[in-house]
Amino acid sequence: MSRDSRLLELDALRGIAAMSVVLFHYTTRYQQLFGHTSEPSVSLPWGHYGVNLFFMISGFVIFMTLDKTRSPMDFVVSRFSRLYPAFWAAVALTFLCTHWLGLPGKEVGLDVALLNLFMIHGLFGIPDVDAVYWTLQVELIFYALALLAFRMRWLGRVPLLLGILFTLSLVYFGFASLWGIALPWVFSQFLILKYIPWFGMGIVIYRLTRSAARPVGADIAVLLAAIGLLWLVESAQQAILAAALGALMWGASRGRLAVLRNPVLVWLGTVSYTLYLTHENIGWALLRKLQGAGMGVDVSIVIVLAIALVIAGLLTKLIEQPAMVWVRRWYQGRQKRGAALA
Repeated sequence: MSRDSRLLELDALRGIAAMSVVLFHYTTRYQQLFGHTSEPSVSLPWGHYGVNLFFMISGFVIFMTLDKTRSPMDFVVSRFSRLYPAFWAAVALTFLCTHWLGLPGKEVGLDVALLNLFMIHGLFGIPDVDAVYWTLQVELIFYALALLAFRMRWLGRVPLLLGILFTLSLVYFGFASLWGIALPWVFSQFLILKYIPWFGMGIVIYRLTRSAARPVGADIAVLLAAIGLLWLVESAQQAILAAALGALMWGASRGRLAVLRNPVLVWLGTVSYTLYLTHENIGWALLRKLQGAGMGVDVSIVIVLAIALVIAGLLTKLIEQPAMVWVRRWYQGRQKRGAALA
């Protein structure tokens, strides 16, 4: 199985994760916050776990990227081009649509929207233009930790590093909570201790895909430790879910899940980032308008989902992909000019 086929399967998993979150927000979460005019025929109360799958996929993809990265700046430019241009467009669109359509309790001022553009606003208590942005801050912190490991040449010690972070997570969420000890919030926030088992599983699954020439005992131990940690500090259900998603990712990373190469799923993976960024507040505002005008719940959800997919497709085609190409070409050209002058 070719590497490209395996990446298609991982893209499809990303698309499934995004759709799970979208359907959760349009059914269960909307009902909790605003209330549908009647019960939707389908609800997805577990769909928010798509975020956890996102984190697992990120662990895999970021360490695969670092294996091909020559310098820290290469990595920074790669991540910037992937995340920021589409994010800026999403912030602008969501801000405008939320104010135009109206969404009580979710509207923010222009000053707050501008501060959102840095993507780290939540670390300073600044409200989100769209609540899904919290996950991007978690991703950025993970990137910073991964880049530090790359810069310090610690990638070969990943099992040890993850073991340390798992231990800190157990202390923070397990023993400290059990004993009533209040540890600093910043300690958890900047080490993403709540989510490190999910990232760690993705990292280890990537390492196992290229393990032919080295022992894998430490990686297997880390994988089991991540599942055990989730069992101890979260729930048995989360641990079982992590094991199931890990098995799914393993199959996809080995190119063994041909069903995931379905063109629709692959396309969903392609637009998953912009879909995730723009679906929530815009979708909720549209649901309020449509249901307020007397449209049935199920029909309104289908229509809003279709609109969300169109918006995601347009942003991907017109903003995300062209900006990624332009930024990387600019950076490569700058490198070539610098080399010529040297």
